[in-house]
Amino acid sequence: MTNPHTQSALNRAHRDLDSVLALTRDLVRIPTRGGIDPYDDAITHLNVWMTAKGLEPRVLRDETGAAVALTARVHGDHPGSTWVLDACLDTAPFGDATAWHHPPTSGVIDNGWLWGRGAADSKVAVAVFCHLAAHLRTETANLRGDLVLLFDLDEHTGGFGGAKRFFDAPDTPTDIGGVMIGYPGMDKLVIGGRGVYRVRLRVHGVASHSGGSRSTPNAISKATAIIQALDREPLPGPAAGFGPGKLTVTAIEAGEGFSVVPDLCTVNVDVRTTKAFTDHEAADLVAGVVAKVDADWPDTAPTLVEAHTRWPAYALAEGAPLRDALVSAAAAYGVDVKAKVAGPSNIGNYLAGLGIPATAGFGPAYEGLHATDERVRIDTIPVAQAVYDQAVRTLMSSDESGEA
Repeated sequence: MTNPHTQSALNRAHRDLDSVLALTRDLVRIPTRGGIDPYDDAITHLNVWMTAKGLEPRVLRDETGAAVALTARVHGDHPGSTWVLDACLDTAPFGDATAWHHPPTSGVIDNGWLWGRGAADSKVAVAVFCHLAAHLRTETANLRGDLVLLFDLDEHTGGFGGAKRFFDAPDTPTDIGGVMIGYPGMDKLVIGGRGVYRVRLRVHGVASHSGGSRSTPNAISKATAIIQALDREPLPGPAAGFGPGKLTVTAIEAGEGFSVVPDLCTVNVDVRTTKAFTDHEAADLVAGVVAKVDADWPDTAPTLVEAHTRWPAYALAEGAPLRDALVSAAAAYGVDVKAKVAGPSNIGNYLAGLGIPATAGFGPAYEGLHATDERVRIDTIPVAQAVYDQAVRTLMSSDESGEA
């Protein structure tokens, strides 16, 4: 590590560590389970901290008035792109809290780890990004463009209300160069993800008494035929870097009691798409299978296909500024980061649909993500902060933007 700027970033991160841990622990001790806990206390605490550092936070609300994100902006003195550091402030549920080694809201430090729900995903990223922005706020004379902090309060519900509120708003910057999402893990940098096409099938039968002398088409039986046909349908093979597409039936709902032949069965279908198997092709595949089964059941109404979610597959190419800045910064600290396309979709897919490049999945080492005994390894936090420090400074010394 011969570059003095590289060493300076690491020195700053080590000096910040106690403060980063304190803020992370405070946030872990305030439960923010998505869709379960109120967020007011966490918002207030972070608001106070950020305001004291001169970051001028702003709460974003949805159309109902509910808080969905907290954001702040650092303005560089020179023109350039806007770069976003994004991390979720809400968390997964606790599961069985009695099974935890330390209680989920303890924020305990034990044997080199910080424990608690959200410690890894992603309250440590919130704390790291806050400290990084606090430093850059005092160095605007050297910065091109803007740095935005975006802390989601609606990520673990699957609604992504915070991101949508920010990126879909009329006052959203039109010059966003990219978004760095602070999910944890030092072994890989997620630079893409399989897309997703989700539909709800409303499969119709004809209601009658189950004990009647005349049989009528059973919606569950028809839905079973559709599910079996979907399972038999071949999907395209792996695409470069993406792996294969995948189709999964994830929920079935129908019927009540014992004496009625059901006339409606609802089936949820999740299709993971790739660059070689797009959401349009997935839609055609599902619609084609449904149409064939409908034709075999002429005495029933056609199946209604309701699209729920459509996110494209995406991958940042080699040479994309966002990807290169993080990979190069990690290499400067001896961290061998593998650029990877994720199997599950992430909010980067939503951003790709808006034409905004995104990375995810780089941060401190962790255990127990979405599981019992979630924790983050303390000695990896300064390195993760230094990597983001270096990457942001590299990006903000230029007004180039990446491409999805």
